Amino acid sequence: MYAPERQQEILRLARESGRVDVLSLAEEFQVTAETVRRDLKALDRAGLVRRVHGGAIPAGRLDFEPDLAERESTAADEKDRIVQAALGELPDEGSVLLDAGTTVSRLAAGFPLECGLTVVTHALPVAARLADHPGIDLHLVGGRVRHRTRAAVDAWALRAYGEIRADVAFLGANGFSPEHGLTTPDLAEAAVKRAVIAAARRVVLLADSAKHGEEHFARFGDLTDVDLLITDSGLSPEDAAAIEAAGTEVVRT
Repeated sequence: MYAPERQQEILRLARESGRVDVLSLAEEFQVTAETVRRDLKALDRAGLVRRVHGGAIPAGRLDFEPDLAERESTAADEKDRIVQAALGELPDEGSVLLDAGTTVSRLAAGFPLECGLTVVTHALPVAARLADHPGIDLHLVGGRVRHRTRAAVDAWALRAYGEIRADVAFLGANGFSPEHGLTTPDLAEAAVKRAVIAAARRVVLLADSAKHGEEHFARFGDLTDVDLLITDSGLSPEDAAAIEAAGTEVVRT
């Protein structure tokens, strides 16, 4: 099968199912993952699909949002390395805000037993991982819980974060770039993330490199709102340098 034929079939599959992923396409067409990525890049340039984490969606579907199980299993090694670096950013004492997201949830699971902090989160998976921690004074922010992310949103959550001033926030995002800022598919989720940023003296973004350059429906800040980006070595040195030139420190794990 020639590349144009394969790309046409990929586009058909994306439109039928709402999403295609690199590994499944590579297996179906008996080509390498890199070949599929080139196909998706060509379709993206033509404006027919939008590349997202691990695959692509049809153009115009910037609201696509994978569920927790899918996101938990994606880029697991990269997330583990990011978490190891993020643990070094925990303060010795004081208060921490933990956003929703699978990488932030992994960070919560890795808190040392000797850690003694006040932790505030609106994410049920994060709270569950810290509920039995002997040194953590855990505060769970309430609100309407979104089924897809298990995170509280809307007025109750916004009001709670409006009354807080914490030492550091660990933030997640579905997409980030100097051009498009910080984005996520859901407007309510974006509003809470914006409130988390405003409630912290220091903001640390935990995001694997596949999210660089991705753009989703709801924008919740500029990359310059982030003090430190912890990502993996998939982010090129050139892209890291461009981000740092704009004022955000970058750690590539």
